[in-house]
Amino acid sequence: MSDYRTERDSMGELQVPVDALYGAQTQRAFENFPISGLTMPRQFIRALGLIKATAAEVNRDLGLLEAGPAGAIARAAEQVAAGEHDAHFPVDVFQTGSGTSSNMNANEVIAQLASREAGAGRIHPNDHVNMGQSSNDVIPTAIHVAAALAVQEHLLPALDHLQSVIDRRAAELDAVVKTGRTHLMDAMPVTLGQELGGWSSQISAGSERLRDSLQRVLELAQGGTAVGTGINAHPEFGSRFAARLGERCGLHFRPGRNYFQGLSSQDAAVELSGQLRTLAVSLMKIANDLRWMNSGPLAGLGEIVLPALQPGSSIMPGKVNPVVPEAVTMVCAQVMGNDATVAIAGQSGNFQLNVMLPVIGYNLLQSVELLGNGSRILADRAIAGFTVNTQRLERDLGRNPILVTALNRTVGYEKGAAIAKQAYQEGRPVIDVAAEISGLDRETLERLLDPRALTRGGIPE
Repeated sequence: MSDYRTERDSMGELQVPVDALYGAQTQRAFENFPISGLTMPRQFIRALGLIKATAAEVNRDLGLLEAGPAGAIARAAEQVAAGEHDAHFPVDVFQTGSGTSSNMNANEVIAQLASREAGAGRIHPNDHVNMGQSSNDVIPTAIHVAAALAVQEHLLPALDHLQSVIDRRAAELDAVVKTGRTHLMDAMPVTLGQELGGWSSQISAGSERLRDSLQRVLELAQGGTAVGTGINAHPEFGSRFAARLGERCGLHFRPGRNYFQGLSSQDAAVELSGQLRTLAVSLMKIANDLRWMNSGPLAGLGEIVLPALQPGSSIMPGKVNPVVPEAVTMVCAQVMGNDATVAIAGQSGNFQLNVMLPVIGYNLLQSVELLGNGSRILADRAIAGFTVNTQRLERDLGRNPILVTALNRTVGYEKGAAIAKQAYQEGRPVIDVAAEISGLDRETLERLLDPRALTRGGIPE
């Protein structure tokens, strides 16, 4: 047993690894929940550290905690926030629904580190590190803080980058005309710039939705303590905490409008997850458009060629697949599944507490991480480098019988349909068939059927 030490909590003694920074409560949780091997994300642990550092400073300012212990706690908590002790957070995601095990994990690690400082004295995980707090307000706050920072620092910049790459390519390809498609069938022409412009607008709208949802995420439950009444916390603790944490993180955190709501519901997290799902739907559309446009190279659309990143088959030499769009579609599927989990977990607010908090935090943060990473590789390894098969585009555009739509006002729908069907059956350009049976001269037809002009909409003149 030389590799273990004896720790004690309110339930008695327990053997803990001798080099572990945590204590008995964390060890109990580690032993009680050998479920998935998944631990809480880095961003969540970072948020716990930021919360504990801020709480210590606020309690010091309120005269509830002496300066020496408060400073030691804050410095230890900042080490936790910086990721210096992640190996000492072993608790499984699937734990007690309040996240008490993760809160006590942080309290014990920080107390151990702070107690090592000269002159700090013995720092108690509950009495000092957890002063004025409860797991019931710390964990909802950690979810909001972690999600807000992850969206602000990771996802929104990635979306800005993706949109800028799309916009650059759209400008480069604005003069390239191609066959539009509805129902996967040939339709009126569009430019590649217009097509990519639609993608850009999707990403822009996704960013706007995320920023709007963040306004609710910035409201914090901290200060509600056990059930929302704020028992054992100073009346000014919540407001001072939000202001100080906002200064620390560069975000406008504020006390929740109602602590009973903040503890018992996770509506803001559910809303944010829904916006992440919407973004995943957008990225799925863009990724699948790229896959279709790249399909072939001989028997598919073959409109573009994505960068060749790796061999595509273990048996078919020379095959190259659209691996980045495929990876992004899997990211999107995962995010949609995560959203379903968050929604179900969000329903588990019973009376004064939601009891699925850890799984909400885990899935929400994973979605943010995946979407940020997926957006960047889609931009840099697919959209930025694809080339256009202009010869293929021009050939298919000239043979597109749907161009006859531009003749509707001149020859009528019925004759237009006859021209389109004959052109398709004979595999001839629609202008050649129209010249034979429409009664219009070639010059007029060239003007009315000019693909570039048709991309500008309006009534052909």
